[in-house]
Amino acid sequence: MSPQSSRKIIAVDMDEVIADALGEHLARYNRDFPPVPGDPHFPSPLTRADLHGRRLWQAVPASRHAALDAYFRNEDFFRNLAVFPDAARVLLRLQSHYDIFIASAAMEVPSSFTAKYDWLAEHFPFIPTSHIVFCGDKSILRADFLIDDNTRQLAAFHGEGILFTSPANIHETAYRRVNNWQEVETLFLP
Repeated sequence: MSPQSSRKIIAVDMDEVIADALGEHLARYNRDFPPVPGDPHFPSPLTRADLHGRRLWQAVPASRHAALDAYFRNEDFFRNLAVFPDAARVLLRLQSHYDIFIASAAMEVPSSFTAKYDWLAEHFPFIPTSHIVFCGDKSILRADFLIDDNTRQLAAFHGEGILFTSPANIHETAYRRVNNWQEVETLFLP
């Protein structure tokens, strides 16, 4: 529970939970590495379906990993992400019943702080700045629930981890799963 109230706390990850980082990554990758007609390895643009059960880095040749990493480091990458459908509406509703914190492992890309902060201010202006946490290891969070797509973060978390579906975690069975924000709404609200 929050020290300020008796309400339960829900911590929410950013990338691949409220922000479509994978969509932006795929768009940039397909722009820079267009399909090669007749090439059995790269006949069409890379899609989410191609990543079923694996991360983007596992689906592309090692020679392209530096390009994938460079996308994250570009100043506009995190600023231009699409918002997942219903995320803002549901989080606004959840605030009536829970203390909501946005918790991003931004330390993995320290240059993302300003872009992520500006993105949150634009798309989630109702989240107070005091409820934005940029960290590395989410085990330090004192919350009742963590909604995250990364099982590594959920494994370290001390409350209940809720797995938000992404292509990379589709085979994971160790956590309660939500596939979209409508399911989050059903799980937490009457």
